[in-house]
Amino acid sequence: MNILFPDINPYKQHHLAVDDRHTLYIEESGNAQGIPVLFIHGGPGGGTSPTHRKFFDPEKYRIILFDQRGCGLSTPHAELADNNTQNLINDIEQIRNYLNVDQWLLFGGSWGSTLSLLYAESFPERVCGMILRGIFLCRNEDIRWFYQQGASAIFPDYWQEYQQVIPQQERADMLRAYYQRLTSDNDIARMSAAKAWSVWEGRCSTLNPNNDIVDHFGDPHIALAMARIEAHYFTHHAFIDADQILRDAHKIQQIPTVIVHGRYDMVCPIQQAFALYNALPQAELHIVRDAGHSAFEVGITDNLIKATQQFALSKA
Repeated sequence: MNILFPDINPYKQHHLAVDDRHTLYIEESGNAQGIPVLFIHGGPGGGTSPTHRKFFDPEKYRIILFDQRGCGLSTPHAELADNNTQNLINDIEQIRNYLNVDQWLLFGGSWGSTLSLLYAESFPERVCGMILRGIFLCRNEDIRWFYQQGASAIFPDYWQEYQQVIPQQERADMLRAYYQRLTSDNDIARMSAAKAWSVWEGRCSTLNPNNDIVDHFGDPHIALAMARIEAHYFTHHAFIDADQILRDAHKIQQIPTVIVHGRYDMVCPIQQAFALYNALPQAELHIVRDAGHSAFEVGITDNLIKATQQFALSKA
């Protein structure tokens, strides 16, 4: 069973201004001469943490983490202006040029898988491989499952608490109702909505309850960015065309891809991984039988690290 690598510190940190408004936090750790790997975090708006460095052998990988617009250590915090999918794709390409990377491995889960796929479809020649977890295709039905009807039937107790922020007469469109509060000028209403939104996701992310993950999602700094940015993206259909990822999958069929997905993922149900796998004949699909959505469930962590180790061997 593979477990996370020991803690390491970055050897270099950057603050890259990608436009007149947004500055991104970027860090590098591991081996400066190793295989470049870009960790693409979830959310959108989730940010990175030091634990994310630990999926990679620091002797083999040049580990690159960055916080997407509006979250983590990127500034301004929880900013929605100029925050859209195409700009995030362009930001990744700016980072690649800034760090003088020719090709890199993409490692992303949940929204990180979405953004990895969209970037790869835009710049396939810059991607030497992908390791993806908890596939999120960001279609209307995928968003509706988690924020309107679907996961609510699996976690009715958690859903009841999630609903309490919204008056009965507005519950037919929970996403819109939350978005109105998350973008309001009422600080109390905005923060209350942010915490309820983020805790709902944290509670549903693991097969077995995990208070550490729920507490992380409930942290006010993390919750505000993630809830505001997620609601902003999902209200705008993620700023992509319907079924765009699968439609354009032919552009990335030559890229070695490993897909890891929990059988009981209630945030991003497994049919999304299966649809992607059918669109990418060259991909490997690993279904983890005793896991949900989180990268930190034992079986998912094991499969992800196994994939990073095998990719390093293939480049040796």
